This record gives sequence, C-alpha cells and structure tokens, in this order.
Amino acid sequence: MALADVLRSGRVDRSARLTGSTELLPPGYKWVALFVSTLGMLMATIDGSIVLISLPDIFRGIGIDPLEPGNTFYLLWMILGFLVVTSVLVVSLGRVGDIYGRVRTYNLGFAVFTVFSLLLSITWMTGHTAGIWLITMRIFQGVGAAMLMANAAAILTDVFPSDQRGMALGVNQAAAFSGTFVGLVLGGLLAPVNWRLVFLVSVPVGVVGTVLGYLVLRETSPRHPARIDWAGNATFAVGLVLVMVGITYGIEPYGHHVMGWTNPLVLGSLAVGVVLLAAFCVIEARVDEPMFRLQLFKIRAFTSGVLASFLAALSRGGLMFMLIIWLQGIWLPLHGYAFAVTPLWAGIAMLPLTLGFLVAGPASGILSDRFGARPFATGGMLGTAVCFALLELLPVDFPYPVFAVVLLLTGLCMASFGSPNRAGVMNSLPPQHRGAGSGMNTTFQNSAQVLSIGVFFTLMVAGLAATLPAALLHGLVAHDVPPDIAQRAAHLSPVSTLFAAFLGYDPVEHLIGAHALAQLPAAQRAALTGRSFFPGLIGAPFRAGLHAAFDFAIVASLLAAWASWLRGGRYVYVEPGEAEIAAGPPPDVASLSTVGTPRSGEGAP
Repeated sequence: MALADVLRSGRVDRSARLTGSTELLPPGYKWVALFVSTLGMLMATIDGSIVLISLPDIFRGIGIDPLEPGNTFYLLWMILGFLVVTSVLVVSLGRVGDIYGRVRTYNLGFAVFTVFSLLLSITWMTGHTAGIWLITMRIFQGVGAAMLMANAAAILTDVFPSDQRGMALGVNQAAAFSGTFVGLVLGGLLAPVNWRLVFLVSVPVGVVGTVLGYLVLRETSPRHPARIDWAGNATFAVGLVLVMVGITYGIEPYGHHVMGWTNPLVLGSLAVGVVLLAAFCVIEARVDEPMFRLQLFKIRAFTSGVLASFLAALSRGGLMFMLIIWLQGIWLPLHGYAFAVTPLWAGIAMLPLTLGFLVAGPASGILSDRFGARPFATGGMLGTAVCFALLELLPVDFPYPVFAVVLLLTGLCMASFGSPNRAGVMNSLPPQHRGAGSGMNTTFQNSAQVLSIGVFFTLMVAGLAATLPAALLHGLVAHDVPPDIAQRAAHLSPVSTLFAAFLGYDPVEHLIGAHALAQLPAAQRAALTGRSFFPGLIGAPFRAGLHAAFDFAIVASLLAAWASWLRGGRYVYVEPGEAEIAAGPPPDVASLSTVGTPRSGEGAP
C-alpha cells in the first residue's frame, strides 16, 4: 500500500529537501499527498457552508433571534465571516508557505482548524456573549482553512508531473466544489439533532488529517527564506476587510432605504478600503520581497487564469443563496414542505449540482493534461452561461426533474472550467512562487464570491422592492390583518423577508409578528401561515429579481470565457536544465522578465 510505503520510508533526505527533488520520495507518495490535501479542502469547504443550513438551530441553541434589527450583526458574520477571513489571508499564508515550507504551513492549518472546530462545539454560553464567541472562533477556524486553501494546490503541483496535474487538481477542485453543497445536506441532518454536532463533526476528520499530514507529507520544494512584507500584509488585509465589510453591510437596510448603499459607514469603508488597496499596490511594486508577486502577472497564462477565476466566482458566488431562497421560500412550501424542514430539503434538492462537480472535475482535469486548459475552461464558462439562461427560463413553480437536469448540467460546466483553469494557473508558476500564486488565485476567487453575494442580493432586492410592498399590503389586508400592521409589514426591507425564508422561518409570522397573528380568526390565520400564501405572494416579484441576478451571472460567465480564451496555447513552466525545456536562454526567475519556457510544440504565453 502506498500509505504504508510512505510511513516506512521515514523522512526524505536532506538533499531532496534542499533541491526540491521528488526522485527520492517513496512509491505512491503523490497519491498520499492527493488524499491528504483533498481531505483538507473537503473539510474546509464543508465547514464553509454547513453553517448556512444550521443557523436556525444554532441561534435557537444560544437564545438569539437573528432577525431582530440589533442582531443582524450575528447573522451576517456567521454567514460571511469565514469567507472574509479566508479571502484576506490566503495570499499571506501562501507566501508563508513559500518561505517556511508549504507542508509545514498546511499541517499547521489542519491543526488550527481542528482546535477551533472543537472550541466552537463546546460553547457553554448563551445570548450575545455566545454569539460573539461563535463569531470569534469561526474567524480563527477560517485562519486554519486559509492555511489549507493557500497551500494544497502548491503541494500537489510540486509532486505531480505536468501531465498529471490537471487530474490531481481536478480531484482536489471537485472536492472543494462539492463540499460546499455536501455541507448543506450535512448541516440539515445534524443541526436538528444537536447544533453542536455541526462543528464537532469536523474534529475527528481534522485529527486524522493532522496526524496523517505530520506523518506522511514531505517538503518537496526548497524553502526560500525572506523577510515578511509587513507593510504589504497590513495594507492588503485592512483594505480588503474594509471593502468586504462595506459589501456585507451594503445588503442590510439603512434608515428608510431597503439596502445600505447610502450608509456613510458602507461608503466610508469602501472608500478607505480602495485607498489602502491602491497603497498596497504601490508598496508591492517597490519592496524587495513583496507578499503579492505582481511580477507574476507578466505570465499571460497566470493572469488570464486568475482573471477568469475571479469572473467565474463572480457569476456563481451568489447562486447558492438564490437557489436556497427559491427552494425554501417558494418551491418546497408549494409542494407540501413545512418551512421548518425546508433547509434540509433544499440541500437535498441541489445534490445534482454536486454530482456534476464530482463527475466533471476529475474528467476535465485529465483531459486538460492532454489537450491544455483553454478549450475546457472556455467551453465550461460558455456552458455555464447557457445553464444560467435555462434557469432563467424555468417557471417559479418548476417541474423538479427539469430543474435537476439543469443543475446537473450547471455542475458539469462549472467543474469543466474549474479544474483545467486551476491546473493552467499552477502549471504557469515557477516552483518557488507556487504558494504565493495559489494564494493570489484563491484570494481573487473568494473575494469575488463575497462581491457576488452583494451583487446578487442587491439585484434581487431591487426587483422585489418594486412590486412586493404593494402585493404584500393587499394580500395581508385581504386576510383581515389590520391596515396599520399590514402597512408596517409592507414597508419592511425585502432583505429581512429573504433572510426569514433562507433560515427556514415562517416569513408571514416574521412580517406581522406572532402576537398579531394570534389575534386573527382561525381561518385567516391558517390561510396566512399555510404553504401557498407566501409563495404565491412573492412568486412574481421574486421572478423579476431572479432574472436580473441571472442576467448578471450570464454576462460574468461570458467575460470569464473570454478571459480564459486569452490564456493562449498550453503553457507549462519548466526549470532551467530540465530535459523537456525548449531551446533558448534560461528564464530569469528572480525578476520574471522572462517567465519560463513553454514545452516544445506548445503555445508560448
């Protein structure tokens, strides 16, 4: 067995660690590295989404109503805090991996993630104190996840030859994509039993991954000692955090506005964040050992791949939220599901999307090893744009088999882009910059997901705000709700209504209040809280907002396809002196004025 061979082999000798050679690695080591790195990515992405479905049970467990105006802080940061932290830190931690060792950083990430998963599960407090505790522990859990995300692809690129990297990164990417949706189902199953299980389930996996990592993973790339770019790290981290905070609070109501884009706090955060990011670019262009390797953008295959990754994440980042709200707020209630059980069934309903990821991720990676990334990555994003158009054509109350087929096609197309694109990006990088380059790619991808959520929610709320208040007022008054209560409910921000549906709460009870609902005649109360009133009320306004969001996703997908096509022919960076290197002078890796040499017969960058 490969694992047994690795365990018996002991440590790789000093010459291998210094040169980065993989010749002395035990047989089958690369498959063990693939298993451990994929286990980490799967665990990190499952935990990124498992909380979404579990929030009602978590908040009930600690005694907080997340829909009360003063409690939206807890709701937003439990949803987005993990993603914000991983977006901010992956570049720095990828650079740390290049300096101190990718395996060392990756293994530490596994340990950090496991410890804070355990601390999340043993929360003993209640109320606001418990809310702050959970958010803080979740942020530190995100630090561990960022260590894993920043170094997994670099570790695989180090040990797999260029003609197998697409397959390896495809398996890794498929696990990352599918983990997002597996987390929805897992959260729906575990949270009703005990909300602590949502966090505790990661602990055994984390312990196994940490122990395996320290026992079997080897540093196969030489370390490159360098000074930490503190100025760059600080301006980048604070700037990106401020931008993401602005986006996060931009989707909240402000004053008499349905959203917060006129909030001075939002505008100030965005403005200061952009200024700091501009200062970061200036710093990185001048320091000797920058955190963010701007010179890597001289590599066309890298730049096109990162831009395509950003645009692809922008197109799909808000998709999960829209599909969950569509299923939980409209389709599942119309088909007889109580609001309390819609979170679990929404996760189950989206499993065809996961199946598409699992099939196309490794397959497209294997094919890209042979034919290059461009045809599959470009074709994948063109197909994704078509899938968004098909989703837009579906009626709000769709036949599920058709919906499942469209989701399956969407997963196939998205994974057909993701695996080859990641392989193309990693193949283009000089070995000593793979950690930093992988972190840069992940930062653009995760940042785009937060931006996408802001854009999707803004477009959705804009569509709802135009027609929902009048429809809501008329519908409530028609069922004997007092006009003043109906008027107040009609003027609530659609965001709170969407979050109520997203959390599996009865939206009507949230809108008019349990006390007012109890005062109504039994027949009217039954009609309002039935499974057809709210879906029927919100169906037409929701469709208008959904179309606007999908139109945006289509445009972003087409731009991602265009960016992917610009990468040129297949390009693999090779070290000077390698047997496969084409004729020509050796590349100047330090300055990247020449960024590598394409293999013979392949397209240059």
